[in-house]
Amino acid sequence: MKTITISAVSAALLLAGATAHAQGGPMNYQPSPYIGGDVMFWELDPDGRGNFDSTGLRLRGGVAFNDYFGLEGHLGTGGSDGPAELDYLAGAYAKGVLPIAPEFRLYGLAGFTEVDFDADTESGFSYGAGGEFDVTHNLAVGADYMRYLDESNYTFDAASVGVTFRF
Repeated sequence: MKTITISAVSAALLLAGATAHAQGGPMNYQPSPYIGGDVMFWELDPDGRGNFDSTGLRLRGGVAFNDYFGLEGHLGTGGSDGPAELDYLAGAYAKGVLPIAPEFRLYGLAGFTEVDFDADTESGFSYGAGGEFDVTHNLAVGADYMRYLDESNYTFDAASVGVTFRF
């Protein structure tokens, strides 16, 4: 009985989606590429050895497939604090978006990042959240907080503030 119900609901959803697409409804969305630049305030927190923090730069690029989902990549570099120098970070993330108003949205990111501090390169699961406000149709300002690495003996986090240009 459950299989028949699930099949019926799935068929109804597919039919509704196909009807909306045929009518130019919400599924008629062109992917929207964007690029952004940020000032990145990073912190490396090794367990029991004090924190290292500095400021670097980050480039972001991505594609919004609709109002709720996209893919995004980050490239960052810069800054040093004593023995900790960020050579680069590179990552790819799935982006879930929650539109709050036509010009304001919140988002969450989840994916993987590779981070290189001097000769030590690590990679792992990353996640974060942020918000974005449209200044014009193609230009937005925003901020986010990312946990780029969460290893057993240290964490690497960054808070970023910047601008985004949508094509």
